[in-house]
Amino acid sequence: MIYLFIHQWFPGQYQHLARYLADQPDNEVFFITKANPNFMRGVTKLNYKMDAPAQLICHQFSLDLDIGIRTGMAVAQECQNLKDKGIIPDIIIGHNGWGETMFVKDVFPDVPLTAYFEFFYRAYGLDVDFDPEYPPLPSDPFMLRCRNAVNHIGFNAADWGHTATEWQRSLYPVEMQTRITAIHEGVSTERVKPDPEAWVQLARSDRTLTRKDEVITYVARNLEPYRGFHVFMRTLPELQRRRPNAQVIIIGGDGVSYGRHPDGGTTYREILLKEVGSQLDFSRIHFLGQVDYAAYVNVLQVSSVHVYLTYPFVLSWSFIEAMAAGCLIVGSDTPPVMEVLQDGVNGLAVDFFATSRICDRIEEVLDHPDRMADIREAARRTAVTKYDLSVTLPRWCQLIDDVRGGRRPSLSLAAE
Repeated sequence: MIYLFIHQWFPGQYQHLARYLADQPDNEVFFITKANPNFMRGVTKLNYKMDAPAQLICHQFSLDLDIGIRTGMAVAQECQNLKDKGIIPDIIIGHNGWGETMFVKDVFPDVPLTAYFEFFYRAYGLDVDFDPEYPPLPSDPFMLRCRNAVNHIGFNAADWGHTATEWQRSLYPVEMQTRITAIHEGVSTERVKPDPEAWVQLARSDRTLTRKDEVITYVARNLEPYRGFHVFMRTLPELQRRRPNAQVIIIGGDGVSYGRHPDGGTTYREILLKEVGSQLDFSRIHFLGQVDYAAYVNVLQVSSVHVYLTYPFVLSWSFIEAMAAGCLIVGSDTPPVMEVLQDGVNGLAVDFFATSRICDRIEEVLDHPDRMADIREAARRTAVTKYDLSVTLPRWCQLIDDVRGGRRPSLSLAAE
């Protein structure tokens, strides 16, 4: 079979599926993406280049649509290049979020397409108006309605949709939910697993941390409000007073993945350090920046308690991977987290904004590590039984077979 994947950040959410399919001897796997150095054995990368003029002349609310159209056209050109070479995929699987799948069916009208619909934007009741510290702008409802144009056009252009969780699926209008399957991309619980012998070398302090130390961990792609970085930083003065031996490891870059950039060309880390830095003992706080995957896994493996906070937004891969590593997770009681976390069973839930309560729950873990062992084991069990590749990849194959065969797929192939 010939598979065609589309995702601007190769391999993105299709990492495990593309690798699995490429390893099958009778398959050919092509992947359309923006140029990047990533490589996968058995996968042919096709790099597209978007037509991006120096200045876009359009209404500010239609900027995302304009970029989406240009992106979709660039992808369509790569599809046409394949077609001109006589390469016709048996199925196409791609992320719609940036407009990449908009025009695929116009090149391959008879090839089934299932597209990733990751998030349907809303002005109320989700991420935009969640945090009173960063209130929405008066124009946000208009802008977000227009931003969903890419969602709607991509949905109309796909045979079927998929998204990672039931909660993400529930955000879409009811008529769209009827053609979107909830199915998680999965994690390798063999690669990410507990290791009682794990250790982390802290270059700045020349100290090695192991599972015998009190290690509080926090991980995000970037240190920003959407992932509760500001709340976590404000817990640290009180937390350090309560736990004089605790070491805090923070992984994440200084960019912005979601939401607004801070004013003045600064970073959220600089803002929070200016706010609470004078109250902190930096010999016990370690900012590692963005690290390679092996180092990230090691940090999870030495964690005594892992703090995961998020707005009502897309759930991070790191949350499931922290479970796979057997972390004791203190997680915000926001909808994406609570789809997976059961308070007192496989983790501990806490109000996103309650800094003192977050400290209480962290202390609860550190004071009673033996009593919390069952919760760690349950977290690992959740990852293994519901999100391991041995579970998710067969579900992906089922979805692909149904879409290819013209059968109506199940609306839920998510963790059960």
